Amino acid sequence: MKNLILFLLIIVAASCGTPSNNVIVTFDDEKSNAIRGHYQNYLNNDVAALQSLWSPDLKIYMNSTEASNVADISELITVQHEVFDNISMSWTYDESGGEDLGVWVQTIEYPASDNNPATAVTNSWFEWSATGKSSGNKITIPVHISFEWADGRIVREWHNFDPSAMMEEIELASQG
Repeated sequence: MKNLILFLLIIVAASCGTPSNNVIVTFDDEKSNAIRGHYQNYLNNDVAALQSLWSPDLKIYMNSTEASNVADISELITVQHEVFDNISMSWTYDESGGEDLGVWVQTIEYPASDNNPATAVTNSWFEWSATGKSSGNKITIPVHISFEWADGRIVREWHNFDPSAMMEEIELASQG
């Protein structure tokens, strides 16, 4: 009897723990895979394919609280491919080597709460590398980009990286 009571107390104690918040994190879902394809379109300099996943009202925050739009990011992507060779994106979990995953991608589904609607955000991490056509210098930049979804399209993006080496190469190319 003591064991039964102890067993029931353990079950009750475990069930009184932190309640589930219903947040779901996935790695091989439709949105995560769409972002992997989106990045392949970027590497292929296929701006039209990139635009097919963006909402026409897309807002992009590139290290700023001021938003850019589809035309701005499309122009930047075109310039990057004009100024750089060998653009690549890679993610290696182990800094001393290991398998290159290309890009680390995960999607988080957040339930509605308080005054916030349910939403999905896909996060990605990678190192962007390229060789400047003007300087011949290879640059590598750690990057984090988050994508917010609505109706199957990207409505907001947050880009977090240090653009200074990239912008130096773009400036050098514009002088040439």
